[in-house]
Amino acid sequence: MSTTRRSVRNKAQQDIRRKKRVLEHAARIGNVRKTCRYFGVARSGFYVWKKAYETHGDQGLINQRPCPKNPRLCTPPAIVEKVLHLHRTYHLGPICIVWYLERYHGITISHAGVYRILRRHGLNRLPARVGRRAVHTHRYAKQVPGHHVQVDVTFLKLVSPDGTATRRYQYTAIDDATRIRALTVYARHTQKNAIRFLDHVIEKFPFRIHTVRTDRGHEFQAQFHWHLADQGIRHVYIKARTPQLNGKVERSHRTDKQEFYQLLTYKGDVDLQAKLAEWENFYNYQRPHGAFQGKTPYEALREKLG
Repeated sequence: MSTTRRSVRNKAQQDIRRKKRVLEHAARIGNVRKTCRYFGVARSGFYVWKKAYETHGDQGLINQRPCPKNPRLCTPPAIVEKVLHLHRTYHLGPICIVWYLERYHGITISHAGVYRILRRHGLNRLPARVGRRAVHTHRYAKQVPGHHVQVDVTFLKLVSPDGTATRRYQYTAIDDATRIRALTVYARHTQKNAIRFLDHVIEKFPFRIHTVRTDRGHEFQAQFHWHLADQGIRHVYIKARTPQLNGKVERSHRTDKQEFYQLLTYKGDVDLQAKLAEWENFYNYQRPHGAFQGKTPYEALREKLG
């Protein structure tokens, strides 16, 4: 007899012994309620066992395998594959997957349905992040476009097909109210490039900028500060060692890493800038955003201006 068959047989005998012990105890003391409380079983379950035992004997006490699922109610394999691809490739959660499928594939599936698919494949939890800190600030969201624009720099290590590593710097600006972003990559990390990027943001954003928030990095010091003042824009620094105060731009960098850079093959700065521009347009005009229940940043802008 194989190990699997022996295990199934032993489990069946355990089921019979356990349930008969409960039934015999109830018959001996003549009180079902006390018996169920003593053994920690539901009275509804007790009466199911009692009826099955009276009808089928010991065989009625063996736990039966559940009925096979109705294939007409199962999620089609093609949709399951799309769900798994979006999660594995872009690390999207269930609700973002629901928005992507509905927006770009015309597929309607519930949040619970996506979660069940991920759980069935052991993917219901994203990889744990090392060094998670306790959040000690309250979330906020400005309602007027341009009232607060967060600006930051993320360091990039890009590897070309021949294995050569290249260091680049992505300057990012994100509007607090609409999440509209502007992105540019520079070869050097300087105040001159920060000023050049800020001029690009002013020209690109379709609203007046009132305040820019940055950390205290060297690229955002005196020259950058007074250049903003010349443009009639207020510049404020966040507190030292509190990147969560610029949390929206920090979180957007994680999105870049998961959904753009991990799929990128670096072939030079010209190609990088072209692909980054495509990604920026996709983020602003097409990518469903969790802050707006699946609407894009420019859709959020139209609602706020409407």
